[in-house]
Order: sequence, then C-alpha cells, then structure tokens
Amino acid sequence: MGFGHNLRVLLNQVMQVTDIFNIPLFRNFTSKMKEEFLDQVEYVIEQYPKGEVMIRQGTVCNHLHILLKGKLHVDVMDVSGIEVRVETIKAQRSFGTPHIFAEKNQFPATFTVVEDVILFKATKESVFKIMNSMPLFLQNFLCVSTSCNKCTMTRLRVLSFRGIRNRFIRYLFEHMKEGSNLIEMEHTQVQLAEYLGVTRPALSKEIRKLEEEGFITFKRWTDIYPQQTRVGLHAII
Repeated sequence: MGFGHNLRVLLNQVMQVTDIFNIPLFRNFTSKMKEEFLDQVEYVIEQYPKGEVMIRQGTVCNHLHILLKGKLHVDVMDVSGIEVRVETIKAQRSFGTPHIFAEKNQFPATFTVVEDVILFKATKESVFKIMNSMPLFLQNFLCVSTSCNKCTMTRLRVLSFRGIRNRFIRYLFEHMKEGSNLIEMEHTQVQLAEYLGVTRPALSKEIRKLEEEGFITFKRWTDIYPQQTRVGLHAII
C-alpha cells in the first residue's frame, strides 16, 4: 500500500471522527470547543463486521462509546434466561453512557452488529478530564445519561417479564402516578407492541381480555384507568 492509500485512510478516519459532533452529547459546541475536545480526548476507532457480538452483557464499561456508522441489536437476558430484544441502535449516537462512571460499571445488555460498525471509543480518564474543563460537555453528558438511564432501565424491567399480559401490566405499573387512577399512554398501540417486543394483534387481544375481566377501562387509548391498586396489579403478574 502506498502513501496515497494511507492518506485516504487517514482522511476517512478524520471525517468519521468529526461525525461525533452530530449527537446531543456535543450540543451547542463551538468550532473551538470541538477542536479542543479532539485535542484532549484519548480515543480509538474500531470496526466490527455484521454478525459479530461487539459487547456482551456484564462487560465492564471503561469507555465513552459512540456509534459512528452501522446498526446494533441490543438484547438482554430475562429472568428465565431467555434473550429479549430491547432496541436497535442506529448511527450516529452514543450508548452505554450512564454506565461509564457507575459504581457497577457494566453493560446491562449484549450488543450485536446488524450492519457493519465503525465505533468511536474514548477512555474514561480523558473524558473525565475534559468534563472538568468544559462545563457544557458535563451538562450535556448528564442530560444524555439521565434520559438514557431512565428509558433503558424502565424498559429492561418491563422486558424481564414473560408473556404479553405480564409485560403490559408491568408497563402500566411503571407509568402509574401516585394519587391518580389515570395512566396517560406515551405510545400508540403499534409503538407499544414494538416496545414490549410483541405483535400488535397479540397485544390488542390481551388488552381486550384485561378489559373484559375488569382489570382496566378505557376512556380512549391515551387514557387507561386501572381498576386495581398498585398492589392489585402487581398481584396478577
């Protein structure tokens, strides 16, 4: 391979690295801040082919991970040892962010390559140093981590239950508000079926059964009224 080839590879890597600034983690970064970040961060660019298991559930998370290119399936082992699809991640975006500085800094799921991946990995130590000198980066990091952690952990709890009924009731349980018997649905039925990892017809059938059995009533799809207390709902799953 000649100098021309090496130069093209280098230029391609530079272009891929700058793609990190398209994600919320770097929202409102100025050109100067982007330059300073790249000067200070310690990182590598890794490539993974389709079909490869990139990260296994329980692996220690010591890096900031940003998917520059490709797609990943995210699967978690449920309480009965069955692998459940949590989500599909598409570039560009960060993932595993809440776990970098956690006391138990392990990935809660397995990440498998669906489309060839190019991954940006920055060391935890260099990321921490940059946080101390860039308040905006720290603020963005906290916002992303909080949002990611809340959504992921809620869904993992729901998917840890087997069966459509159990998952749907657990979903209701997670969205119940203290002092109210109304649950305002965040998803359409199609979106909820995908969220729960089931088909829409099967979900609709189970919801009708719950309504016929008197566990829930509807004003409209967006407003569900459980006819059981939190304890009552928990008891039937």
